Amino acid sequence: MDSILHPVDDRPGLRRLGHFIDGAIVPGTSGRTAEVFNPATGERVATVALASVGDVDSAVAAARTALPQWAATTPIRRSRILFRFRDLLERNIDRLAARITEEHGKVLSDAKGELVRGLEVVEYVTGIPGLLKGEVSEDAGTGIDTYSIRQPVGICAGISPFNFPAMVPMWMFPVALACGNTFVMKPSERDPSLCLELAALLKEAGLPDGVFNVVNGGKEAVDALLDHPDVAAVSFVGSTPIAQYVYARGTASGKRVQALGGAKNHMVVMPDANVDQAVDALMGAAYGSAGERCMAISVAVAVGDAVGDRLVAELARRITTLKVAPGTDPAAEMGPLITREHRDKVRGYIDSGIEDGADLVVDGRVLAVPGHERGFFLGATLFDRVNPKMRIYKEEIFGPVLAVVRVANFEEALRLVNEHEFGNGTAVFTRDGRVGRAFANRVQAGMIGINVPIPVPVAYHSFGGWKRSLFGDHHVHGPEGIRFYTRLKAVTTRWPDDERVTSQFVMPTLS
Repeated sequence: MDSILHPVDDRPGLRRLGHFIDGAIVPGTSGRTAEVFNPATGERVATVALASVGDVDSAVAAARTALPQWAATTPIRRSRILFRFRDLLERNIDRLAARITEEHGKVLSDAKGELVRGLEVVEYVTGIPGLLKGEVSEDAGTGIDTYSIRQPVGICAGISPFNFPAMVPMWMFPVALACGNTFVMKPSERDPSLCLELAALLKEAGLPDGVFNVVNGGKEAVDALLDHPDVAAVSFVGSTPIAQYVYARGTASGKRVQALGGAKNHMVVMPDANVDQAVDALMGAAYGSAGERCMAISVAVAVGDAVGDRLVAELARRITTLKVAPGTDPAAEMGPLITREHRDKVRGYIDSGIEDGADLVVDGRVLAVPGHERGFFLGATLFDRVNPKMRIYKEEIFGPVLAVVRVANFEEALRLVNEHEFGNGTAVFTRDGRVGRAFANRVQAGMIGINVPIPVPVAYHSFGGWKRSLFGDHHVHGPEGIRFYTRLKAVTTRWPDDERVTSQFVMPTLS
């Protein structure tokens, strides 16, 4: 791994990160760099090269050269390479989790959890020989058979966010590679090391050079991928404004695009729910990973004031015991936010909630972590009596801020969820099976939890939202991922005898 992470000077731990193109680390040609920080200490730990258009062109050229041979590699051989990659991931999981914690700030157990969820996608696509099987109709017409096959789309690109530097890329590239595509990954420049680490493990697993490439950078690199005529498909996860931009620009260039955007996930707590279980669920779902999850619960909908009063009281009590510390602390339950700028943005939302008249029950702005005053910490924050007109209700905060909204009944709660512009995930806590079934059937969101606060589907199902949480027709990984990274081809065959076939000048029918 020393070939991936180069020392830049004598300061311990400081690294210079380049790009991974055609099986090797390259410094890039732009001369521009960005700084990477440890959010717990506020100290710089690395600099990362920012790709130029020429760097992106080089990565795409490497992917183009490698494509014919990789696409022609049998699915079982592709599967064996991914099997070896899976084993290397498992062997290196502690080291990789430590790298995530260093650059993102999430606690080590959470970092390891995201690696496991990514690893599960790799495990799923090791079964690619079966997943690519098409369909056959014998005797669709007299002496005519029809069958369908799935073939790779070509060169694919992935653009991933900072909050899951391992899991989200592994929702993308393992599926694409298993299907026979080559890939160019553009990770977040805020925590870029993981994709370089994964590239090295893929190479160690036997992946041919050029099949998987990594370019680091910002908007220039993104636009170059969206505009490049050789890139056939783009996967994106990030905020809604950028998702819409990626979708519009990518499809305008003739590409297949899946662009997953923002969220404002509601958890409805019914009067019959086990409130203690609901509080336990909300603590993890709202404040885990400092709320920097697209599946975080940021709105708790209390059905009835009795439920609201108890929820707020118990949450406030539990927040006082929440251990906020550097992610390397074994006792830590919540770490810092990714950057100083993002922490200040979340503080601004708290200010906005107060100005709009919400009841601030717990103020995370007062948190101090002794010995880490330069870190990007913000405490868990709880608002009560929030209404849908408030900015803290309408917008995605992406931080440890939970808003409690009180409603009178189930129908009002359902209407709240359905009228919000986002439809990523949602949950209901209830003991009533009829309520759970009605919620799942009628709610307008892509991922639903019944007494499950963060309903992220397992790898062999697909992840994705509705409304302004998804632009495009396909969710990621699972069966939808296989469909996104392949094109369907239908073949109709006939093997006539030596008798001459009469010319036909009408649309043929299979009879």
